[in-house]
Amino acid sequence: MRRTLARRAERDLLHGSFGGFFHSEALPGALPRKQNSPQNPPYGLYPELISGSAFTVPRVKNRYTWMYRIRPSVQHAPYSGADYEPWTHPTWVSPPFRHPVPPVQLRFQPLPRPARGIDFVDGTVTLAANGSAVGQDGVSANTYAMNTSMSSNRRFLRNADGDMLILPQDGALDIRTELGSLRVEPWELALIPRGFAFQVNLSEGTDSAQGYFLENFGDHFVVPDLGPIGISQGLAHPRHFLAPQASFEQEDGDFELVSKFSGGLFRSPISRSPLDVVSWYGNLVPCKYDMRLFMAINTVTYDHPDPSIGTVLSSYTSSPGLANVDFVIFPPRWVAAEGTFRPPWFHRNCMSEFMGLLTGSYDAKPDSFKPGASSIHNRFVPHGPDAAAVQRGTQANTSEPERYSGTLAFMWETRLAWHPSEYALNALNDTAYPSCWSSLQSRFDPNKVPAAPEPYGFNPEKA
Repeated sequence: MRRTLARRAERDLLHGSFGGFFHSEALPGALPRKQNSPQNPPYGLYPELISGSAFTVPRVKNRYTWMYRIRPSVQHAPYSGADYEPWTHPTWVSPPFRHPVPPVQLRFQPLPRPARGIDFVDGTVTLAANGSAVGQDGVSANTYAMNTSMSSNRRFLRNADGDMLILPQDGALDIRTELGSLRVEPWELALIPRGFAFQVNLSEGTDSAQGYFLENFGDHFVVPDLGPIGISQGLAHPRHFLAPQASFEQEDGDFELVSKFSGGLFRSPISRSPLDVVSWYGNLVPCKYDMRLFMAINTVTYDHPDPSIGTVLSSYTSSPGLANVDFVIFPPRWVAAEGTFRPPWFHRNCMSEFMGLLTGSYDAKPDSFKPGASSIHNRFVPHGPDAAAVQRGTQANTSEPERYSGTLAFMWETRLAWHPSEYALNALNDTAYPSCWSSLQSRFDPNKVPAAPEPYGFNPEKA
């Protein structure tokens, strides 16, 4: 019943177009329709603009939201720089890192269950990163494990360094933002633009939660162009991204604001909740997306496309086609390639890969890659299916299609190499991971001459 009610509540979320304009008001007439900053705003609210792009970028890249709030944000922050206490978080860190890392395949184990009283901020662990929060380039890959809501600790988070892409792996979240609330379950993602204050709470009936999140220091995410795929469908459809309805609270008291700024964390006392926006409109908005709605595209003849065919969102650089980061998923789908080794092939890429598993198993490592774990294959580091996957892929009957069900793996692919954190290397590193390829045997036989002519992978004349 709780899940049914939660799904009904999604009717109260705003459907729209990712990157397009949304608008919402919690009180009738609270949103000005004819101008942005009237001399006397409705209900005595304060107009406030949050801009996510420079004023002079091309209009197609403009990102901003106008908010109408009970108090301006200057009253949701300390009045003195001395009240911003630098916080050396033991596990949430920002690049650049200086310690050496070898060009080896890396795997990190899932986080252990945390001690009691750990919220999202306390339970964050940086696994790897690249670029620079200061330079607004690159990304940071993190995991979280929590058993307490940030609301229980009267705490808010504002990340000025990067947009946060949150992927629940276990346990539903209630993410409260300045623009409204989003309930985000496993199989869904949440995207919180940089600069907004928010809370990550456990949903009703959820005792603990864990998952992954990415800090994107680069350009904002967009849905990728479809090219020859067409105009109306394929991959992630913009209309399936949901924004929250405006809701507000007018609450004074003792709260804590955690600010992430220029790679550092700061803790500050504040005396009011920053979630006091009564109405808003814009295209810089928190949103959620159900990855079960992703329209997977695959080959129906032979071989299989590059993993970019599973791209949900991309953050691009100034070089056409070169991403700061691509967010790629490997969802449930049919695999129908004939005469083909169906698991991912052995490869070395100029891009660097961070893999995670949200549920089920991954076909290239079906027995050893567990939900909550992570792996890194940096630029030109060789990798591919393990010995068990090679055997299964070689012996599979490819005349029959195969349905991949109950699985959701993902990849953050970046142009910069991933640099693991010291904590990940010392506490979570599976040092035996590279040995998963040690049992591969040489199959070369110079006397086994191939049949001529070479058969087609997909026989176009087969009945």
